Amino acid sequence: MSEGRASVPVRPVRPAELCDVAAVARLHTDRFPHGFLPTLGSRPLERLYRHLVQSAHAFLLVADDEESINGFVAAAEDTRRVYREFLRHYGFAAAVLAAPAALRAPRAVWETIRYGGRADHADLPPAEILAVAVAQRARGAGVASSLVAGAMNEFRRRGVAAARVVTATGNSHALRLYERAGFRRQRLIEVHRGVRQEVLVWP
Repeated sequence: MSEGRASVPVRPVRPAELCDVAAVARLHTDRFPHGFLPTLGSRPLERLYRHLVQSAHAFLLVADDEESINGFVAAAEDTRRVYREFLRHYGFAAAVLAAPAALRAPRAVWETIRYGGRADHADLPPAEILAVAVAQRARGAGVASSLVAGAMNEFRRRGVAAARVVTATGNSHALRLYERAGFRRQRLIEVHRGVRQEVLVWP
């Protein structure tokens, strides 16, 4: 999430289309190589982003440059609802595709599935920025800030008055990015056992 120097011009973000899903999944894997979702493989990740594009309760925004997509932001009006929709429509197919990796880390799979409905999230806004990623070539050009601003504008357009975001406790660049957008630190949680993360809430 950190942004060093870059000469890539900032362009307006746009809603993603289904033809963008593969590029978004590749960028997700490139920027979060040690995250859990990339370990499941590209096809389950593509199915998830396809669902976010098609769902009436979520959205996916992207930024482009001359090469291709150089950043994206994924968000949900209600994370629990969107995850349930995904499992209902794509759960079996995604499970088949992800089975080899899932069998190696069943606890991580369960922790991911139950994330949206955790009891300790009951007092948090249901809306959430799920992921923000910017290609290495575009870091420092303000792409991340534009994506987050685009997400906040879309939340407002949809009548969403509050939202949350979760990021690693040590990711100072991400924390500054969200705090500049109006988020404030709320608490520490562990989505996956042993991994401490910061929950920020807007407004």
